[in-house]
Amino acid sequence: MSAVGWGVAGCGWVARDHALPALTATPGACVVALHDRDPGALARVDVDAPAHADLGAFLATPGLDAVYVAVPNAAHREVAEAVAAAGKAVLCEKPLAADVGDAQAMVTAARDAGVLLGTAYDQRWHPAHVRLRELVPELGTVTALRIVYCCWLPADWTPDGRPHDNWRVDRARAGGGAAIDLAPHGLDLAGVLLGEDVVELRALLQRRVQDYPVDDGALLSGRTAGGVLVDLHVAFNTPDAFPRRRLEVVGTRGMVVAVDTMGQTAGGSLTLHRPDPVDVPFAGGSPFAAQFAAFSAAVAGHAPWPYDAARDLALHRLLLTALGDAR
Repeated sequence: MSAVGWGVAGCGWVARDHALPALTATPGACVVALHDRDPGALARVDVDAPAHADLGAFLATPGLDAVYVAVPNAAHREVAEAVAAAGKAVLCEKPLAADVGDAQAMVTAARDAGVLLGTAYDQRWHPAHVRLRELVPELGTVTALRIVYCCWLPADWTPDGRPHDNWRVDRARAGGGAAIDLAPHGLDLAGVLLGEDVVELRALLQRRVQDYPVDDGALLSGRTAGGVLVDLHVAFNTPDAFPRRRLEVVGTRGMVVAVDTMGQTAGGSLTLHRPDPVDVPFAGGSPFAAQFAAFSAAVAGHAPWPYDAARDLALHRLLLTALGDAR
C-alpha cells in the first residue's frame, strides 16, 4: 500500500479547519473522498476530492481505505457500521457515540468485519502531552492529575459567522452538553499519561449560564486502578478571554504544569517544578497530523495502533454511567 486513501464523513468546522488540513499534509495519506448530507458543508471544504451527499456512493470510492467520522455523535453508529461493513478502517471522533449501546455496536461491528476502529482523541498526540508523558517517571509517586478544559459555547454559536446548527448542545444528537463533549479528552489523556486508566468516576453537572437544556459545566472526580486521583473541570460557560486550559500532574518529587495545551492546536507551555520551575521545550506539529500519521501507519500495516477500541469503550461506559447518575 503506497498511500492510505482517506475519506472524511462529516465536513463541519473540525474536519474543515483541522482534520482535512492535517490529512492533506500527512505523508503516506491522501484524501480520496468527502461525505456530508449538507451540500453547503461540502461546498465550504477546499479539498480536491469527490464529494458525496450519499453515504453509499462515498464508500464506493476507488482507493478508499480509511474513514474519519466527524458527524454528530448520535450519527456515529450508522456511519461507522456502514464503513466497517464496506471493509474500511474507522477513525471516529470522540465520544464514540451519544450512548453506550451505540458505542458497543460500533466496536462489535468493527470486530466482526475485521477492521480497525480507533477513537480520534487528538490530545493523545499533542506534542506537549507526548513530552509530558516522558516526564512522568521523574515525578516520583504520582498522586493526582488535574485538568481544566473550558470554553464559551452559547446556544447560537457558529465557527465562522454563517448560520449554524449547534448540535453540541442538543441532547438528542450530542448525548449531553459540556461533559460529554470535553470530558472524554481528559479521561483518555489521564490513562495515556499515567499508564493506567480511571476506573472510578463521579460527576456533578451544572446548568447555570447558557440557555440550553443540557449541562454547560461539570466537575468529574475519579481514581485510577493504582490510586491516582483525577479531577476534571469542563465547561461551555467560561469566556474565552480568561485562562481556561490547564493540565497538572502532581508527584512526590515533582510536578508538571501544561498551560493552553488542551485544544486542537499545538501551542501552549510546559513547566517542570522540582521544586524550582523549569520550562520544558517540546516539538511542534499538529496533534491531528500526528494522529492521522499513526492511524495511516496502522492501516498500512507498518505499525500497530496503540489504543484498543475495547479500552475506549470501557472509558465511554464509565463516563456515561457517571453522567447518568448525576442527572
